[in-house]
Amino acid sequence: MGLRGYLVKRSINTVILILFVITLNFVIFELLPGTQGSVAGLAENPKIPPERKQQFIDSELTRYGLLCGYDSNHNPIPCSVWERFGKYFWAMVTFNFGNSFQTGDPITQDMIQSGRLANTLLLIGVSSVIALALGIFLGVISAKKRGSFIDSTMVTTSLVTFSLPTFWMAMVLVLVFVFWLNPTWPASGVTPANWIDPKLAPTSIWQVIPVRLQYLFLPALTLTLFQYGGHLLLTRATMLEALSEDYITTARAKGLPERTVLYKHALKNASLPIVTSAALNFGFILSGAIITETVFAWDGLGYWLYNAINWKDIPVMQAMFFIIALCVIVANFGADVLYGLLDPRIKYE
Repeated sequence: MGLRGYLVKRSINTVILILFVITLNFVIFELLPGTQGSVAGLAENPKIPPERKQQFIDSELTRYGLLCGYDSNHNPIPCSVWERFGKYFWAMVTFNFGNSFQTGDPITQDMIQSGRLANTLLLIGVSSVIALALGIFLGVISAKKRGSFIDSTMVTTSLVTFSLPTFWMAMVLVLVFVFWLNPTWPASGVTPANWIDPKLAPTSIWQVIPVRLQYLFLPALTLTLFQYGGHLLLTRATMLEALSEDYITTARAKGLPERTVLYKHALKNASLPIVTSAALNFGFILSGAIITETVFAWDGLGYWLYNAINWKDIPVMQAMFFIIALCVIVANFGADVLYGLLDPRIKYE
């Protein structure tokens, strides 16, 4: 089977998998006990006059897809499971996820226009790229110096940072950088609180960048320390296997520089597992780092999802879980295609 046939087959399997994810995502929240989001508190809203309270509740239930009409006596008719699934399925396919229970605004608006998506892409993107580059570079050095003190130190350090809980590392970094080194260093948030006032907000991008980098430093450092260890250990393991091959001995016997042997020959052939790990890592980028964003009150998708879970905001959770699963599926598909480009020996069967 050639590349074209493989892509067609893989695309069909991907579509089937996405349909399964959509169905499973609906079933999970249907089986979730309790009342959805703000629906439980609609009757207690003090802003609604008593004579209009039932009308308001019915309109909200209709807007959220939980009410599908009225009978001849004007009694509300709840939507059946299949009706709710039909509305939900169309919402997922069209990326029109409906309104949030918590804010009442469209979910895409809360996600994009509020800046949450940009904040998460900035935080996770920066930390993931740095962690991947650092892990690969140190992994190659560790494999080259196998059994040395440098190798033992790198492996031990990576195991420690990879094993520690992110919330604990975050609190330690706050203790060190904020309480011990610089009390004026920002410990939470995305920007200063006074920037909400247009009169106090900066007007130049050169004023914004240094402040944003200050707020980004601690959460990005936390995620970088947590992620790089896995890349280092994986790179070291694959490099040790590649360095034991005969073609590496041949390359060294030909007098090639050690840098060329390591990065052009060994790393290229050892990169397939690293590609898979990196693809999965970037596949989860839109999930946000829920714990890290919560600790630092970083207004991203992870912090938003955490608040949605506390509020039981079902539409937000359904939208986020679907997007996360979709990103992982697409990342796996891309990794499979990259395999053939990196290693011509791979046959698509």
